[in-house]
Amino acid sequence: MSLYDKNISAEKKASLEFAEQSRETEWKYPSFALQMFHGHVDWRLIHPIPVQSAEDKRKGDGFLQKLETFLKNNLDANAVDETGIIPEDVMKGLADLGAFAIKVPEKYGGLGMSQVNYNRAIHLVASYCGSTAVLLSAHQSIGVPQPLKLFGTEEQKAKYLPMFAKGAISAFALTEAQAGSDPRRMTTTATPTEDGKHFLINGEKLWCTNGNIAQVIVVMAVTPARIVHGFACQEAREEHKQITAFIVETNTPGFEVVHRCMFMGLHGIQNGLLRFTNVKVPRENIILGEGEGLKLALMTLNTGRLTLPAASTGISKWCLHISRQWSLERKQWGASIGEHESIALKLGYMASHTFAMDALNWLTPAMADDKNKDIRLEAAIAKYFCTHHSWRIADETLQIRGGQGYETQRSLKARGQHDWPVERVLRDVRINTIIEGTSEIMHLFIAREALDPHLDKIKALLSPKTSIAQKLAAALRALRYYSLWYPRTWLPFETRGPEMDSRLKPYSAYIQHTSRCLGRIIFHAMLQHQKKLEAKQAILNRIVDIGVELFVMATCCAYADYLLKNKPQQANAFDLADLYCRTAKERIEQLLHSNNNNYDRQTLRVAKKLLAEEYEWLENDIVKQT
Repeated sequence: MSLYDKNISAEKKASLEFAEQSRETEWKYPSFALQMFHGHVDWRLIHPIPVQSAEDKRKGDGFLQKLETFLKNNLDANAVDETGIIPEDVMKGLADLGAFAIKVPEKYGGLGMSQVNYNRAIHLVASYCGSTAVLLSAHQSIGVPQPLKLFGTEEQKAKYLPMFAKGAISAFALTEAQAGSDPRRMTTTATPTEDGKHFLINGEKLWCTNGNIAQVIVVMAVTPARIVHGFACQEAREEHKQITAFIVETNTPGFEVVHRCMFMGLHGIQNGLLRFTNVKVPRENIILGEGEGLKLALMTLNTGRLTLPAASTGISKWCLHISRQWSLERKQWGASIGEHESIALKLGYMASHTFAMDALNWLTPAMADDKNKDIRLEAAIAKYFCTHHSWRIADETLQIRGGQGYETQRSLKARGQHDWPVERVLRDVRINTIIEGTSEIMHLFIAREALDPHLDKIKALLSPKTSIAQKLAAALRALRYYSLWYPRTWLPFETRGPEMDSRLKPYSAYIQHTSRCLGRIIFHAMLQHQKKLEAKQAILNRIVDIGVELFVMATCCAYADYLLKNKPQQANAFDLADLYCRTAKERIEQLLHSNNNNYDRQTLRVAKKLLAEEYEWLENDIVKQT
């Protein structure tokens, strides 16, 4: 909202305007999460929870069985971690299975599988080898196959998609040394040749996963600015920066892998610094259109992010498995450690939150397959929630294992112990809260999208470019809407709850009630802070976290209800849903309380003084590095 602040710096305003121009501005299809942020819970969108058709499940089961067998027989995940290499024979074997073309339509030689089955595959691989999971997901979720599937021309699809069915690998090059979450700072350029038939790409891209070994890369580059003329005269023209997406074949002269980046975890991924020196690319290799690159990236990520919840869930299930086994086997003070309350509490948290992640990992890809639901908020919530809790679950697993959790797999094996690679998994999983949007960026993204309906109604009031008459008309429209909407948020019963197990109904009622409360909180925050709300990230974070918990609660209820009615052997799923919902309610109530009772001002004041070097004495007696 600071876009409309008169005091905003020109650079920040330009960045915000650029981001606004690139985001999706319409909600063509319904979104459960969006409505929930505004006090309305439409259970019909998630209940009954969508399930795979028998044919889709059969297809996925067959592939997963072959994939699991291949991994067990051919891939040493610990060797990948130690050597930093996924062997060539493994790469070829994965290609032969079709693992590089899981979602590529069958007409182009791919497996033509659903998003649900694709997620199941990444879920499985991540539970065994994080580096291999990233290899497959970076290639298919944000690499060339996904944007081509969404936006490619028939000529582009016919040329490139069959390559992936044969094992070709792709990557996505967006980030630069000075351009991450703020793409306006991008400096890589694509200059048209004199005849206009080609572009010459120059610049460097950083942290490009698979970029070191890819045959084809989606490259984001700045193309000549679009000139927009004002109404008055030629002098009123504005230059709008354009970012365009190109398909680049890495055998093109001028492409160079400068450096392979190595990280705390995921030692087997091929991630690098790439340099482009007059790389000549034909105009027909533009995807979606000139100047539409950032929009392509954002829309690709809406679905691409779903692999992170899948991977996080697979890892969490592995951690739960190891923690349960060890808690039964390890004896201390005459009893298994799982019988001690402090460990049992950890196990309860791990089980209930893994269940919640599993619910999200079934719902969100099914919604993506539906094509009639907008999932940009749902995907972002799933990414934020699952990556956050999988990191905590991995950390708790190491704590339960104790010293043997901290010890490496090789060392454990050498002395004849269970060689569960907990420390490797902890290193591998940590990145998930950072890639494809840090948790902090996810907060901002969710907040912006959740506020969208409100902003749409009042943006004319805030914009300095609108006339008095336009502001008056906008004020009347807003008054008409809010005079009806706001009183409804105080009604005890606005919508009828879903037909679900009676034990779950108190939670569905709580979700509906708290959703209306959340809608009021957002409205009050907008009234209080107006143009400055965007800068009030502590408030926005609490709003987002309440919405996240409500959405996950609703998903858990829908999933548990399905299991209770259709899977008698899993009827105890209620225990897991019940525990998760109880803990979520506690967190929500704490967030509601801290909305008006917090130490934000004091914390920010300390941070400001810290940056002003007033507490530099606190950093004494250390070996300082600059």
